[in-house]
Amino acid sequence: MKILIVQDYLRSGGTERQSILLANAFAAVGHDTRLLTFRPGGPLASTVASAVKHDSLQAFDLGLDFFAPGLSAFILGAAPDVIVCMGRMANCYAGRLQQQHPRAAVVSTMRTGKNLPWLFRQSLHRARHVVANSREARDTLVHQHRVAPGKISVIYNSLLFAPEAALWRNEALRAEHGATSKTTVLLCVAMFRREKNQRELIEIVAGLPEQLDWQLWLAGDGPARAACEQLVAARRLGSRVKFLGFHRDPSRLYCAGDLAVHASWSEALSNFLIEAQAHGLLAVAYEAQGIRECFLPGRTGWVIPRGDRAGFRGTLTRRMSEPAIAHAERSADARNYARVTFDRARQVAAYLELFEQLRTPPAP
Repeated sequence: MKILIVQDYLRSGGTERQSILLANAFAAVGHDTRLLTFRPGGPLASTVASAVKHDSLQAFDLGLDFFAPGLSAFILGAAPDVIVCMGRMANCYAGRLQQQHPRAAVVSTMRTGKNLPWLFRQSLHRARHVVANSREARDTLVHQHRVAPGKISVIYNSLLFAPEAALWRNEALRAEHGATSKTTVLLCVAMFRREKNQRELIEIVAGLPEQLDWQLWLAGDGPARAACEQLVAARRLGSRVKFLGFHRDPSRLYCAGDLAVHASWSEALSNFLIEAQAHGLLAVAYEAQGIRECFLPGRTGWVIPRGDRAGFRGTLTRRMSEPAIAHAERSADARNYARVTFDRARQVAAYLELFEQLRTPPAP
């Protein structure tokens, strides 16, 4: 099968990581797989497997996410059986691509909680099929965007980083940042964008009871980081809040953390939270689309109404005070839930099965 995955740019976000994971996995089982980006390069470009043909439409990076010169001509030459559009920009082209290349099965994807551009909304109806990465994203497609339920499949995000090493404790990394065995390390791995809301997360932990021993580790980069660093300096939290930068593979951070914390208000399914669960971290997160599907609510994760800082702090305080044996039992449940629900082989197989169905000509 000839599969083409379309993505605007290989920045360090979760959708881009999923694009590369799928491309690498499809190629590994023998499918002729191409990954097409509008812009060349990007922080994740080096993680594309050699078996994947990686092409870019812009001869050099113009910094324009939406600019896709020669897209239709490229697809005409590549003649894929299936085209998977990943990310908001690529999905804006999905409807037109289906009209221009009717023999290909164009699959649009819903992996965001943001408002959708008009072209994206049109593509949802014109593409042959739509994949949502959570049940809540599917419900949004049906009730808000009026997409026919029979045209939608739910396929969860895959675990990006194999959690085989999840039972070892990265004490060296903790010590490097001044965390002792009694320190509760609160971990958040996400791009620094306004909607990821690290700023409010800082405000939340700043109000924790003074007697608690905690650190907040913020891993990632992006345009909102500088403002967060300024806030930490203004609140004199430099000894407690650590900015760890972008990590291509954050597994070592998961093995050093104690609780996953997420204040994002725009999600479809959080890659960070499912990875944290797979490594045994319990989670506290604001309510957003798909968040409840990342863990076992009330057992391995707690969902807080958006803006309820007091509720978030109270839940953190209770989790930090939980007996070690109870915490260990919950951690085991988190690992088991995430490894089964978001298993990579399971999700890849679901995509390939869907592609085979879409390639089947309709009955006369």
